Amino acid sequence: MSDSEDPKKQQEEEEEEYIVEKILDKRTRNGKVEYFLKWKGYSEGDNTWEPVENLDCPDLISEFEEERKKKKNEKKGDDKKRKSTVVEGDKKKKKADDEPRGFERGLEPQKIIGATDASGELMFLIKWKDSEDADLVPASIANHKCPQIVIKFYEERLTWHTATNNEDKVEAKD
Repeated sequence: MSDSEDPKKQQEEEEEEYIVEKILDKRTRNGKVEYFLKWKGYSEGDNTWEPVENLDCPDLISEFEEERKKKKNEKKGDDKKRKSTVVEGDKKKKKADDEPRGFERGLEPQKIIGATDASGELMFLIKWKDSEDADLVPASIANHKCPQIVIKFYEERLTWHTATNNEDKVEAKD
């Protein structure tokens, strides 16, 4: 008779109760709550995820949930501190946005330093005469207010591609 057929041995295996030493983590899988358990008398490698309905350790579950709440509340406190800093930063941005910039200040453009379309619109970074400041200005405005400076910016970056000798020979054969 094999071990799997011995009803007495099967019953002993089923009755063997594992003792939870500590709850390490929690997750929800397929709508069911599971806890990651450290078993008493077993190594870390034997830790397992078990559905809550299979557990008989309400004290450990309560303790684990209390710790999670404390940690969440501590994080929320940190988040509030960060939010206040962000709000202060937003206020500074709003003040900076309210201040007139570039052409609105009556400044005269000296040169275009660079260009970007990061905001989805082509913008030029313009350096102003008699000022250390530079402002991003929409290209459509710069094209009208300082077309010669825009042309100079493009001319400085214009590159001519000349055909190499091999390309000239290929074209001559055709």
